[in-house]
This record gives sequence, structure tokens and C-alpha cells, in this order.
Amino acid sequence: MKIHCKTILIAATLALCGNATISCNGNNEAAKPQAENIDAEAVAETYATAIERYLTEEIAPNYAKGEVSIPSCTIVSTEESDSNNIKVWGDFWVFNYNLSGDTLTTVSGGSHPGLMHIRKAANHFEVMAFDAVEDGSSYLPSAKRIFGDKFDAWQKISSDEKKREEVRAQFISKYVKAHHIPATMYQDYGWDAVKF
Repeated sequence: MKIHCKTILIAATLALCGNATISCNGNNEAAKPQAENIDAEAVAETYATAIERYLTEEIAPNYAKGEVSIPSCTIVSTEESDSNNIKVWGDFWVFNYNLSGDTLTTVSGGSHPGLMHIRKAANHFEVMAFDAVEDGSSYLPSAKRIFGDKFDAWQKISSDEKKREEVRAQFISKYVKAHHIPATMYQDYGWDAVKF
């Protein structure tokens, strides 16, 4: 059974958004969080919530299933002038993990850069459309089209593997703390475990 957590850490989201990132969310069967166990700050909805929900519900299931799905996102730019079409350009990733002892072992995942179109209705946000960078020979042309004058900023972010892994570790750390998962490290296949 797969569950979808509907909450996020608002304090973390606001802090990370200020540093050009979005909070992450995921699914966890083995360490299923109970509503009363989620931190009290994690109850409001933002456009970050919509992005999290989209990545965990629409993108993560396209990969091999894990016990936990945790997106990792770096925002390139936002345009919030129209609440019916909030635009968020970003370098979006999603990873599925299994818990093995105190380590989240990566099962699957990948990169999904592009532009999220988000709508606000009352206190609810939802992703209406996602303009994803295409694969193969269309990768760079579609990225240039989608990011436009933000292309250089996106390219700098997407090529900085060290920073991306730092952001990923922050997102994992905040997720496991919020959901009381007994993990202290994550590990990709063939690599050493990384403490977060």
C-alpha cells in the first residue's frame, strides 16, 4: 500500500525557497507516519506542496517502487503574478528508497527539469501542467525553449553535482525528521553511504 503525505515542513520550505530550493515530500509504507506524529508546522499548503505532490504522485510511480519517495528540487526562477498560473522553473529530481537499517538505499529515480504551472484555488495549490525538458537529441533545444532567458542559470545549477547532492541530503534529512524515520544516511548503488 502506498500512502501520500499531504503535509510539508513550512519552516523548511520557506528557508529552502529563500536559498532557491523547494521542500520535499514522499511516500513511506515501512515507516508510515501518523498524522499526530507530523510536526505541527507541517500543515499549511503552498505551491511547494503542489510540486511535491506532483513529483511523488505523477513522476515517482514511473520508476521502480521504493518504500519512500523523496523529491529533491532546486528552483531556477518563479513568476507569481498570476495565482491561476504560478510558474516555477526548476531542476526537479525524485528518488525512491528502501530503508535498510539506518540507511535509505536508492532504488530508482531521475532528473526532471522544466517548468511547473501551478494554480491556487482558495488554500489549495495544484500543478496544472508540467513542461518537461525532453530526452535525447531534444534535450538541449527543449531546455532552451522552456528556460528561455533562464537557461544559463539552469545550466549552472544542473551541472553542479556537489551542490545538488548537498541539497538532496538536506531534503532527505528534513523528510526523515518530519516522519520519524530511523535513517541517518542514504546510499546510491555502487557508492559509499552519505550521512545527512
